[in-house]
Amino acid sequence: MQDIVVDPVAHNRAAWDKYVQEGNEWSTPVSAEDVERARRGDWSIVLIGREPVDRSWLPTDLTGKDVLCLASGGGQQGPILAAAGARVTVFDNSPRQLGQDRMVAARDGLELRTVLGDMRDLSVFGDATLDVVFHPVSNLFVPDLAPVWRECFRVLRPGGTLLVGFLNPDAYLFDHEALDERGELIVVHKLPYSDVTQYSAEERATKFGADAALEYSHTLTDQIGGQLAAGFVLTAFAEAPHQSNASAQYMSHYFATLAVKPG
Repeated sequence: MQDIVVDPVAHNRAAWDKYVQEGNEWSTPVSAEDVERARRGDWSIVLIGREPVDRSWLPTDLTGKDVLCLASGGGQQGPILAAAGARVTVFDNSPRQLGQDRMVAARDGLELRTVLGDMRDLSVFGDATLDVVFHPVSNLFVPDLAPVWRECFRVLRPGGTLLVGFLNPDAYLFDHEALDERGELIVVHKLPYSDVTQYSAEERATKFGADAALEYSHTLTDQIGGQLAAGFVLTAFAEAPHQSNASAQYMSHYFATLAVKPG
């Protein structure tokens, strides 16, 4: 199918800037009380779904650790990790998402760096300069994953960890409207799915709105096999349902992996 959309980075940047203005759930910053608790060691962050990530997946002591929150703007994970003692950089494609992190940092006196860019290009970071990359569910907004994994491997120090959340690709099998409006699981799409290949621009505008972010499903070979091909060793796996989706009674909607750069 021919389509005029050729730049998912620019399109999704504008889409997420708009989501921030609309008060998207993943653009709502943490409270000052959350930050204060994190300073006292009482904190949690979300990698998949709405459940806190297993604290054993992160260093016991974050003090002085160099942490990259990758495609993780919105004023949520980055400020909490900074309050817990990490040296945090939040990297995101949306200026307004990054603005949420800067707002929390200014409000609560946190040291936190923000960088605008495409998650597939981390050239702003030197080789082996980070201890942790925290990458929540966001790689559905880029069409290819191999560059993401290569860059994450490059920027991590030996022994560094990569925490990744991603969508179960089977979630894209179903008719969007039937699932969201009637709770019906009707299989209509072949995998791998993308908004660009499945619909014309006019169809996407009708179904999702012309300004909606473009989404791309990725195979487990690309998600898990891609990390292995980049050199990572996977050490843990988790899954979670979608809390407000009819598919939850049948399958997990989200997956998460913990990977280590050997060294």
